Amino acid sequence: MTLEKAIELITIQVELGSGYNRNSAKLILAEVQRIHGQAAVDDLIKKLELEYHFGFKPGEHISI
Repeated sequence: MTLEKAIELITIQVELGSGYNRNSAKLILAEVQRIHGQAAVDDLIKKLELEYHFGFKPGEHISI
């Protein structure tokens, strides 16, 4: 998955904003972490304000 696609998919989850969407965002972040590493996940968390929306914190290991 490209980072652009991840941003697109997570943005949709943020717009919908339920607990189910948090789980979907978590799956996307886990895939980004697997492919691009922790730094990419941290950047997405900051860029998309995922700490505010879903409680993800930079440096947090995303596991599913």
